[in-house]
Amino acid sequence: MDSTAPLAYAQAHQDDFVHELETLLRIPSVSTDPDHADDVQAAADWLAEHFRALGVADVEVLPTDGHPVVYAAHHPHDDAPTVLVYGHYDVQPPDPLDEWDHPPFEPTRVNGDLVARGACDDKGQMLMHVKALEAYLKSDTTPPVNLTFLIEGEEEVGSQHLSEVLDTYADRLDADLVLVSDTSMLAEGQPTVVYGLRGLAYVELTMQGPNRDLHSGLYGGAVENPINALSQLLADLHDENHHVTIPGFYDDVRPLTDEERAAIADLPFDEAHWLDEIGLDTARTENGYSILEAISVRPTLDVNGIWGGYTGEGAKTVLPAAAHAKVSMRLVPDQEPEAIYDALEEALQSRVPDTMTLTVERLHGGQPVLVEPDQPIMQAAAAALNATFDREPVFVRHGGSIPIIAEFQQRLGLDSVLMGFGLESDAIHSPNEKFGLDRYAKGIETIIHYYPELAKRLA
Repeated sequence: MDSTAPLAYAQAHQDDFVHELETLLRIPSVSTDPDHADDVQAAADWLAEHFRALGVADVEVLPTDGHPVVYAAHHPHDDAPTVLVYGHYDVQPPDPLDEWDHPPFEPTRVNGDLVARGACDDKGQMLMHVKALEAYLKSDTTPPVNLTFLIEGEEEVGSQHLSEVLDTYADRLDADLVLVSDTSMLAEGQPTVVYGLRGLAYVELTMQGPNRDLHSGLYGGAVENPINALSQLLADLHDENHHVTIPGFYDDVRPLTDEERAAIADLPFDEAHWLDEIGLDTARTENGYSILEAISVRPTLDVNGIWGGYTGEGAKTVLPAAAHAKVSMRLVPDQEPEAIYDALEEALQSRVPDTMTLTVERLHGGQPVLVEPDQPIMQAAAAALNATFDREPVFVRHGGSIPIIAEFQQRLGLDSVLMGFGLESDAIHSPNEKFGLDRYAKGIETIIHYYPELAKRLA
């Protein structure tokens, strides 16, 4: 299981790998915007053709009721572990455009980084896996494992149709594990394996008052303002200790052990640098928890957007008919999204003024995930990272959510290895998203190392 030839090929062709990533990044595959539906399809077609050009025979663009999924399989062995590689080719909208230093879909190299929408999340990290396979195939080296790729186009809108794909094509997705690169490292140069993800419950709220916008001089003082009322409801969702006040919100939270808290405290996390990166002097956490605990292992509730009334230039003295907000809740084991949805709605509806009505629309969510770090599939990842970085990796729980990871557990019975190469400073979902070209290269190298390490441990 010698990986010398694939590693040499990857090093010799790194410039080509970057050029191909730049080509993919130029496709504005924004999944949430119907105006970009053709671009999302174009990105899927580009990936499928890329697999075929590498010599992968079993390639298909699977249709869904939304955006397609790219399926590719290279199974050279009758008796070897099978890795299901998951990633996504869709991206977030680039707004606000005026905050980008360069056009978001014209990748630009800046100080060793590739700046573009999707550079890190997830086109760059996803394409590392395709390039690792290329390194094996083009160096006439047989990968020591079977590989199935499932690359979707709806991750940024909650993987709306991927569950159906998992059910419909379950016989073609038989595997020993799922391998994912869509997470970040704890710090620059610190290889990281993520063994837990927070879940998600996401809602949109509409507070409806009068049947139309009203003149604030003629009606103000007698008609309750929906923006005022909704703002008060939202403000009351936290207490002075930044503790969520929804009754029952913490009932099912699995307590952290002293050992877990000690392990988190020992991680090489620089709080001062973390604050400086985002332009803050102090943090605001749930009382008694460190920053790293607050962003990884504790549940949260945040208002992601709020609007209503007149927000244009100049003045318009309007008393709005309605106010709106989007609210996300990050969940931890053993919280259930549906139970949290119910608790939030009950808490809000009980305090709605009798002068208006509140609608709670459940947008999307996902279960929290934990994978035991001592499993062979996880220890193989640690060995592969160590081989690339010459540094022991750390195992961490991640504050973000990838809802489909829980679906892999529930529908296919597969644990996921989350081996990401992003950094928190890569500005995913923000202007000037970037991905370090050195990390792109190291990711490919690590994946090449991973396959023999996995085959050895699962033999």
